[in-house]
Parts: sequence; C-alpha cells; structure tokens
Amino acid sequence: VQLQASGGGLVQAGGSLRLSCQASGSSFSSNVMGWYRQAPGKQREWVATMSSGGSTNYAGSVKGRFTISRDNAKNTVYLQMNSLKPEDTAVYYCYFVIMAINYWGQGTLVTVSS
Repeated sequence: VQLQASGGGLVQAGGSLRLSCQASGSSFSSNVMGWYRQAPGKQREWVATMSSGGSTNYAGSVKGRFTISRDNAKNTVYLQMNSLKPEDTAVYYCYFVIMAINYWGQGTLVTVSS
C-alpha cells in the first residue's frame, strides 16, 4: 500500500491550504484515515482523524479551523486548513488503517509565514 500526499506549500498567516492523500495498492477500504504533523524540533502530533463511518476528531489546536474529509471512491483523505497560523508550520503526514495495519504517507511541508 502506498500513500501519496500533496497540497503543501507556503502561505501567509490567515490563508488556506488543502492537503490530499491518496492510497493505492490495496483492494480493502480504510477503516480510519487521518493526519499527523511534525514541526521543526518537535515531536509528531496528531491533528485529525476520520472513521469509516464518517465521525471526526480534531486536536484542540486545529478545531474550528481544519476540516478532514474523505472520498471513499477515490481512497483519498483531505485536510482543509483555514485561518492558518505560523505555529501550523510543519510536515504533515497522512495515515490509513487498513486491515489493522497503519500505513503512512511521505509527508508534505506546510509553511505559514507571519
């Protein structure tokens, strides 16, 4: 299974970005999809999760600004990020749980300038 993340880039504070992550190489649907991020010099932290049933959970630092969604037909998860802040600067990693195995994308860099 391979995950391909995209959509990162440089944006000014207050701006928006939309990250995408598509899985390939599996005939099984993902039970859970989500995102983590790792800022420079910090540990990786959980950002958001979406279950196969559509329920969502967000870290407190992004709640109300970020929205996770999924397209099951495309085996893709999205992260819409609005009202970005400099502290959102990080490498964002997507993950899928398929048949109880965690798979990770390669990461996409988001840089928010002040």
